[in-house]
Order: sequence, then C-alpha cells, then structure tokens
Amino acid sequence: MDNNSICKNYQEVLERIGNAAISSGRNPDEVKLVVVTKGQSVGKIEQAYSAGIRTFGENYVQEAIGKIDHFSDFSDIKWHMIGHIQSRKARLVSENFHCVQSLDSLKLAKRLDRFLGDANRKVPVLLEFNLSAEESKYGFSAWQEDKWESLIPQIEQIISLDNLQITGLMTMPPLFLDKEKVRPYFKKLKELQSCLRDSLPENEWIELSMGMSADYETAVEEGATIVRIGTAIMGSR
Repeated sequence: MDNNSICKNYQEVLERIGNAAISSGRNPDEVKLVVVTKGQSVGKIEQAYSAGIRTFGENYVQEAIGKIDHFSDFSDIKWHMIGHIQSRKARLVSENFHCVQSLDSLKLAKRLDRFLGDANRKVPVLLEFNLSAEESKYGFSAWQEDKWESLIPQIEQIISLDNLQITGLMTMPPLFLDKEKVRPYFKKLKELQSCLRDSLPENEWIELSMGMSADYETAVEEGATIVRIGTAIMGSR
C-alpha cells in the first residue's frame, strides 16, 4: 500500500467518524483516532506519518520497542499500548509508551506504577474490561452487571497509585459480521462508565476506548471517545 492509499483511507475514516458522531448528536472532535500498527513495517508507519497520523497503537511490547526507537526523533508521535501486558514487560511499557489502554489487574497496576516512579513519569491509563466472558479476552471480569460493585475495591486501589492517571475504560468485544450484534457490548461499557462515575466520583472517567476497523462507527454512535483502527487505514499486515 502506498502513501496515497494510506492518506485516502485515513481521510475516509475521519469522515466516517465525523458522520457517525453527528448522526448521534455528538461533536466529532470528541473522538480520537489511534491507528493500530501491529505487524506493520516502519516504512508503512512513515507513510502514515506523512499522511498526518501522529498517534499509533501497538499490541506487542517487543515488536513496538523497535518501532519506537526508530521514530525516537519524532517528538510529536504518541504510542499507545493496546495489547495484553505481561508482568515482565511492565518496565519496558512504563519507559516507552505515552498511554496504556490495557490495564487489566491490580498486580500489573502496581508494577507499572513502581517503574513509572523510577522513570519519573506519569501516564494516562485505561482499565480494560472483559464484557463477553470469552476466555481469549483479557480484562477485569465485567460481563455480569451484578458483580460490578465487587470490582470497586480493586479499582479504588489502582486510582490511589501516584503515577497512573486513570482516565477511562477500554474493551474488546467479540467479532461479529453483523455490526448490530456488537452494539450491546458498547452500550454495556458506557453503563459501566456510569457505574464507576457514581461509585468513584473523585476520578474523572472521561475516555471510552472501543471500536475497531469493522465496527468503529457503531462504537462512536454509542459514545466512544477513542477508536482503534488498523487495517481500514494501514491495509493488511
């Protein structure tokens, strides 16, 4: 895929995000786009940068570090960690990423906080929730609404950590060919956000990261403030 294709795809996705926001009574400026570059070459990321893209999402720490190093002189690029983080990779994440979207345990939170303190950094963090009960998905177990209150003590401890700025929620719903089948999961994350706002009002629960290439317009209609889009912009890996 050449630079013109990435640029065209990027502009088309931005337009569709804007239309989805307007159709649901929202301001398009409320929605941020993270372009997912898992499996993509540094050459294609350079093309994406030339197209105006500045925020990139990576799933695998080791793969991402090489890319982050390659673009270390590009001070306007922001890197989001959107994949599962193994405990032993927490230091690398804390030293290299500008945002963590996939915090899924109190244990990981404490490790990230410690390493961020060592690096004298603070980063915005989203809590990842598993809303589908799929074993292949990571995140705090949140598919049963009557168990949401039981999550509060853990989340309260995470909020109290000095170097993590908990800004919102993230989820990865099941993959469906029919976009309407994924809508209930987006609605549920919005409901969980309201629950956390009621239970922990001292924290600002601003961000809802949900929606990928196949369903981002539905996610925007349901309140997403961050969408994570890879192949619709970057092409196949």
